[in-house]
Amino acid sequence: MEQRTHAFNFGDLKTGDLIVHKMHGIGVFEGLKVMPIQGIAAEFIQIKYKDNDRLYLPVYRVHQIQKYSGPASAAMVDKLGGPGWEKTKSKVRSHLRDVAAELLEIYAKRAVSERPPFSPPDADFASFEATFPYSETDDQLRAISDVLRDMQKPHPMDRLICGDVGFGKTEVAMRAAFHAVQNGRQVAIIAPTTVLTFQHLENFKKRFAKWGVDIRGLNRFIPKREITATLKDLRDGKVDVVIGTHRLLSQDVQFKNLGLLIVDEEQRFGVKHKEKLRKLRSGLDTLAMSATPIPRTLNMSLVGIRDLSLINTAPVDRLATRTFVTKFEADVIRKAILSEIGRGGQIYFIHNRIQSIYQLADQLREIVPEARMRVAHGQMEEGELEKCMIEFFHHEIDLLLCTTIVESGMDVASANTMFIDNAQQLGLSQIYQLRGRVGRSKERAYCYLLIPNHRRLEKDAQERLRIIQENSALGSGIRIAQYDLELRGAGDILGEEQAGHVNAIGYELYLELLEEAVHNAKGETPAHPDVEPDINVRIPALIPDTYIADLRIRLAYYKQLSEIESPEDIDRIEDELRDQFGKLPDQVLNLMGLMLIRNVCKDLAVRDLSSGEATITLAFTERTPLPPQRVIELASRANKKYSITPDNRLRVRMNEITWPRIHDELVYLKSLC
Repeated sequence: MEQRTHAFNFGDLKTGDLIVHKMHGIGVFEGLKVMPIQGIAAEFIQIKYKDNDRLYLPVYRVHQIQKYSGPASAAMVDKLGGPGWEKTKSKVRSHLRDVAAELLEIYAKRAVSERPPFSPPDADFASFEATFPYSETDDQLRAISDVLRDMQKPHPMDRLICGDVGFGKTEVAMRAAFHAVQNGRQVAIIAPTTVLTFQHLENFKKRFAKWGVDIRGLNRFIPKREITATLKDLRDGKVDVVIGTHRLLSQDVQFKNLGLLIVDEEQRFGVKHKEKLRKLRSGLDTLAMSATPIPRTLNMSLVGIRDLSLINTAPVDRLATRTFVTKFEADVIRKAILSEIGRGGQIYFIHNRIQSIYQLADQLREIVPEARMRVAHGQMEEGELEKCMIEFFHHEIDLLLCTTIVESGMDVASANTMFIDNAQQLGLSQIYQLRGRVGRSKERAYCYLLIPNHRRLEKDAQERLRIIQENSALGSGIRIAQYDLELRGAGDILGEEQAGHVNAIGYELYLELLEEAVHNAKGETPAHPDVEPDINVRIPALIPDTYIADLRIRLAYYKQLSEIESPEDIDRIEDELRDQFGKLPDQVLNLMGLMLIRNVCKDLAVRDLSSGEATITLAFTERTPLPPQRVIELASRANKKYSITPDNRLRVRMNEITWPRIHDELVYLKSLC
């Protein structure tokens, strides 16, 4: 089974939430309901539509629904069987045809663009790899392998590395940069903030020190004299790697032999800078990195126009950051700061108002006079910010009181306590990114979300803080971004025009239709044509509530079972369920088998499969790959196992009605195609 990255965890679905049914539109989820069908218990998903109409969806069709992502209201609920939903989908499909055409144009340009392939990695590259002080995760190794394979092709690489904060994307970039320099190409690394460029500069220089690689920085805090020298040396090919902000996009920056562009936190660049980046990267190997995999950097990666590597696993020994929501209290702050200093660590204190940051500095000096503290913000004098950051990197100060300037890329292993002042004023993804600055080593990290003592928080702010506190597990970035989409709507994440279409049909369905539009534009046909078989078999197939009592967990497993594509998938999920809940009831095994049956029915374009006491009957659509001649041959066999009913269904006599027998029969029919 392909590991799909869902924009949300199905276990988050609660009674009363809006859900999207692909065929019937937006309705209200009312829970699960067990009802007898032909005397056999079956479980259904109950959905309420306009005018109190209800749809009962068999659990084997759970893949047809998605939780609605976006600002929800009761007015959005569709009329069951009305024309409105099809009209809405039609409008979105029309818009997506244009989007798909634009994406394919970019793809086509990349496909015809050629450059000399990079050589395979050699012994020096292996030595460089060996200096990595940690054990790579499997996902990291896979991403590195993807990048090196891309670089050895005759076409320029265009790959996006998605991984949560602190999951090791920078190491992938370092190896790509080293390999490019080995091949005599220059490397440009562009990051959205000055602080992040300082961090990369420190880390790259340290890591590349043994190999005599010339690495320079380019940002507004570097003295003019140094910038002039760097620009000249870039043109002359003396600089191997340059790390900078959007300053790298200026017209006076020219390279002798630029071979690789690395873009960090790509989604944080503005529209104009993105346009310049697009022009710069034309025909150039490009590696983009993002810690917010969904929904910010979507279209091209998720529909296969741009190559995507996911780093989903946390580094070994990494612990989740403990998160607390608390009022601004001197005792709590003093105790936490002294505790961190006591274990040899450092502290970030985030305060996002420059006007009052020095006033807070005085207050903190009174609370913890023992702490060596510096203040940092984006309006500091040239050189002062850099000095401050370097002092923090080198552990010359204990506490950095700063604005959200550290949001991206600060990687200080000894900094493991963070305070975020007035956390209620920050967005969900922003708090998540900030929290990712701590907990980057084997030490347990702590994040304190400070809220005002005497002010009641707005409902949205309370919800944001609740979500960030609940989602402290490693790798929560995808879920945080999804919640962000629900709370804010798609507008300020995807752009207004696109957002209107996303909000009309829900986020996941939008992506599915986009993928469909791209396939159509390429002239490809999907693996499973759009046939949704009705399966009515006399086999109890459900997850009993005596086996999994929690409705949300049961629903999450229904979703997981709906993705079964092979017997190996059944074995894997069976092991998982047995570990957590004990021996599987027959009904659950039957449901797994039903999912396999559904897949073969789709391959055969079966519209309906029904069972009797000792027979099954199949109704095929016109698109079935099973030739009519084969069906006639089967029906004319002497053993009378097969026959054709008056309404043109294929009837198959069977000794017993079990899912393995039905599955074997369908696989046999498929072999005749």
